[in-house]
Amino acid sequence: MNSFLWVIASGVIGLCIGSFLNVVIHRLPKIMEREWQQQAAELRGESVVIGEPYSVARPRSRCPHCGTPIASWQNVPLLSYLILRGRCAHCQAPIGIRYPIVELLGGVSAAFAAWHFGLTWAALGAMAFGWAMIALTFIDLDTQLLPDSITLPLLWLGLLLNVGGTYVPLDVAVIGAAAGYLALWSVYWLFKLATGKEGMGYGDFKLLAAIGAFVGWQQLPLVILASSAIGAVVGIALIVFARHGRSTPIPFGPYLAGAGVVALYWGPSLTSSYLAQM
Repeated sequence: MNSFLWVIASGVIGLCIGSFLNVVIHRLPKIMEREWQQQAAELRGESVVIGEPYSVARPRSRCPHCGTPIASWQNVPLLSYLILRGRCAHCQAPIGIRYPIVELLGGVSAAFAAWHFGLTWAALGAMAFGWAMIALTFIDLDTQLLPDSITLPLLWLGLLLNVGGTYVPLDVAVIGAAAGYLALWSVYWLFKLATGKEGMGYGDFKLLAAIGAFVGWQQLPLVILASSAIGAVVGIALIVFARHGRSTPIPFGPYLAGAGVVALYWGPSLTSSYLAQM
């Protein structure tokens, strides 16, 4: 396939995946909450009430304001938002700007992966990695959750791709996964023993393990340092300018996700440049 066509096709597919990611971002936390409530009811010996089937596929998407089902043509990525001028076709309520942003991110990340890696398994893996990072970022911003149903399959995908050395040798990927988990797990317990409080969630451990499975252990210092530095700057800015309470938790997943993307594409060159200047 012509490289230009490959990039364009990947971008179009990415836009469609981005539309699906909007559904995942909105529904997955609700699905998890339902499951927790059912499990809690079972443990209490109560009867479990199962309502309308709810998944990423069912029920059909509806306007959150008027409840009108969304027609198929209204789900066309980006174009439908522009045609509708950012409003529901039925009640004219505004449609959140996040929806086209997520769709655009899905398309751009896929097109960039196709351009950077060419028509290879590395490109397909990078697309999946990018889409997962987008979903995890927005879910974490909304709920401060990093679902296992995304982080754990991503970890195994990274290891499977590196069986053939797609990004790094397999042994480097395995150590990266283990070291990624243990690094933040250690920080968590040191902070808890020192303060009696939880400084982060277990989802952060699993996300860094998944990133390590893709990029290998050598890139973990870059990921940790970059995400921590950006997180600290944003946290201080929120406290100073937005009067964000110091005790109010700040999601760390988005910073890990961003640093993971940087490490996947530019980690080796950045690390080499840094070491060459030492």
